[in-house]
Amino acid sequence: MADPQPDQQTKPNEGRMPGTVGVVRLFGVPVRLHFTFVLLLVFLIFIGIGGKQTGAATAVYIVALFASVLLHEIGHVLVARWYGIRTREIVMYPIGGVSRLESQPKARQELLISTAGPLVNLLIAITLLATERNFLPIEALRIPTDANLIERIALGNLLLGLFNLLPAFPMDGGRILRSVIALWKPEDEATQIAGSTGQFLAVAMGLFGLLSGNFMLIFVALFVYLGAQQEVAAARGRSLTSGFPVRAAMITDFRTLSHGNTIREAGDLLLSTSQQDFPVMHGDEVIGLLTRSALVRAMLREGPEAYVAGAMDRNFPRVPPDMDLATALPLVSAAGSCALVMDGDRLVGLLTAENLYEFTLLRQVSIAQAKMSHR
Repeated sequence: MADPQPDQQTKPNEGRMPGTVGVVRLFGVPVRLHFTFVLLLVFLIFIGIGGKQTGAATAVYIVALFASVLLHEIGHVLVARWYGIRTREIVMYPIGGVSRLESQPKARQELLISTAGPLVNLLIAITLLATERNFLPIEALRIPTDANLIERIALGNLLLGLFNLLPAFPMDGGRILRSVIALWKPEDEATQIAGSTGQFLAVAMGLFGLLSGNFMLIFVALFVYLGAQQEVAAARGRSLTSGFPVRAAMITDFRTLSHGNTIREAGDLLLSTSQQDFPVMHGDEVIGLLTRSALVRAMLREGPEAYVAGAMDRNFPRVPPDMDLATALPLVSAAGSCALVMDGDRLVGLLTAENLYEFTLLRQVSIAQAKMSHR
């Protein structure tokens, strides 16, 4: 699954998906595991124990499926790179991976990027099945054994490829549907149509899973529904902020800390103002960003007399004031996130999730009033 994110210059830990652990680089792209990925490992081990196969075969099966999901995401990465679109990271979830792209591809580009992942899995399945003469798919699914290991890996790739072709976000099929519709309609409208289709499909899957007692299907349906809802919300946010510069929504009345201030002094400033994130200065130079969460961690671990310079983030996100607000949106979309607005080396403002929400809220009111005045 490919998850487009607007283009921006990022540092190694910048824009990292919350809840992820570990990092391995493939083709220069960080690969991280979401903490819920352990659910998939437990499920696969449970299936392996219940079958007639050795522990070694179970391990090979799990590693093979994990590698298949990675190859699926690498397919997205390579096609996106061919179009000049970089991938920020690959995050592994229980039902698949997500490649977070640094920019939103055009409709034709997204069509090929999204198709690449499932195509990799289908090619793996065809290649493995071509090596088997006596292929028994029902037995391979019903009774896991060492003898049908190849068939099960092939079937796993086949199911992975077909599942990702479902026309619902966040699967590739939802992005394929959106890209096809976007050839004739605006991107936001195409996203709304594809998102509604995905939510309808998720509700149908959930009802079927509930009636059949298939709790795994219910879990997948919930994942699909939330993914479709998130994609529609992201598209709505892009439409409300597109065409406006960062300076239109940034905070210009803010307080800063000196690198020599203590955590106690930072805490006092946190309590006496409504600000939650503080740029740390050394003279006129910005050297870091102290967030509320970092302040609390430093207070607990190092005590109130520690210096803010030891707790601040030196790889803080920064955006120029003239950047399109829709491009900067994902950088501060998570609650509590903050980016420093830098005009060259000069700090001119803060861009936070809270004031972005207020900006979009006012935009919605303005649009609603404009529609009422034209009636």
